[in-house]
Amino acid sequence: MKILKKSVTVFLCVCLLFSTATTTLSLSRYGSRGAEVTKIQTKLKNWGYYFGSIDGIYGSATLSAVKYFQRKNGLAIDGIAGPKTLAAMGISSSSSTSGSSAISTTDLNLLARLISAEARGESYIGQVAVGAVVLNRVEHPSFPNTVSGVIYQNNAFSCIKDGQWNKPVADSAYKAARDALNGWDPTGGAIYYYNPKTATSSWIRSRPIIMTIGNHVFCT
Repeated sequence: MKILKKSVTVFLCVCLLFSTATTTLSLSRYGSRGAEVTKIQTKLKNWGYYFGSIDGIYGSATLSAVKYFQRKNGLAIDGIAGPKTLAAMGISSSSSTSGSSAISTTDLNLLARLISAEARGESYIGQVAVGAVVLNRVEHPSFPNTVSGVIYQNNAFSCIKDGQWNKPVADSAYKAARDALNGWDPTGGAIYYYNPKTATSSWIRSRPIIMTIGNHVFCT
């Protein structure tokens, strides 16, 4: 009986270890979103495998492009950007998946409030895009290296002074903030955006444009 109990215990431990290993392996596949998908799309588009938008969403066009890349490079054609496929693309796979538990509540709330104030009335992807710009600035050497520092930087966002900041935060803004914090960047790396209908700065209009989403132009 003791031997049986020990065997069951060992088996459960092995299963637990295997489960942990499989859940921490990063595999971008159909339905995935985030920074890794953006990198995959960028690489494949540069090489002529992908012709869709670089939006960080692993949809049918990205799936087909990955399969095409795998076929051309002698890889297993499963449409999943696993370690071997990512290595062939020159992309380092992350060792663990990111999740909301690793997100600071303060950063989440601040980013959601900023998104709600700056992207009120925009589509969901437009809301995520505004959040992504904030996070791109955090990573950029020309801006403060914290979410609060970027948001409260003097004259960075008009909503801080025009009253929009104090309005109730839309529920969709919290979801958009989580998506942005988890790596989804529909802008392709933009650090600025503006509304061409209201922008009066000639400087911001001179910035190289990446794309337009809704009423906002996103630029470098």
